[in-house]
Amino acid sequence: MDDPSDINQTRRGIMIGGALSVTAAAMPGVGAAQTAGPGITPAPAAVTPAPVTHKVALRVNGQRVEANVDTRTTLLDLLREHLHLTGTKKGCDQGQCGACTVMLDGRRVNSCLSLAVMHEGAEVTTIEGLGTPDKMHPMQAAFVKHDGYQCGYCTPGQICSAVAVLDEISNGQPSHVTADITQHPLLSVDELRERMSGNICRCGAYSNIIDAITEVGGKA
Repeated sequence: MDDPSDINQTRRGIMIGGALSVTAAAMPGVGAAQTAGPGITPAPAAVTPAPVTHKVALRVNGQRVEANVDTRTTLLDLLREHLHLTGTKKGCDQGQCGACTVMLDGRRVNSCLSLAVMHEGAEVTTIEGLGTPDKMHPMQAAFVKHDGYQCGYCTPGQICSAVAVLDEISNGQPSHVTADITQHPLLSVDELRERMSGNICRCGAYSNIIDAITEVGGKA
């Protein structure tokens, strides 16, 4: 008959060996070093290369600015993180909510989808460049008058987009709902809703926003 102590020692050895095997499998570097054999040098660990940077110069709210940025930096992050213009908001970061809307060379864009280095020499207008608390832009004043906001997070993008929408209509640019693209588009509720559809308000202040835009558009 086998000695019970020998059986226990064998079982203990199997369990220890199994645990070591699992540990080695979970640590590829260690496992490779153990299996490489004598005289074979393990492959060096991957090294993350330094980011590629580039200097970009543009005009923001009428002032020339320069910044040396990672080439992957978005226009949104240039404004917020490098220039500290935090009025422009980061919402979905996927171009779907419109919170990051600014005006680029007179046209509205989602700044989260545009790389900063693409806009050398461009003119950028953010909510800070439209007006100040002491001297508000007419659209800002209309949003206050008509309570076109609740939490206010989407408001900078809404206002920048609204200003650009009135310019689009004034310039005769048709939208998807323009009935006759050979005629000048109307300042109608349907036109405004369609053109502002890329700016989402989670608080649901849409009707007040339309009222604000309509008032400013009627005075233009």
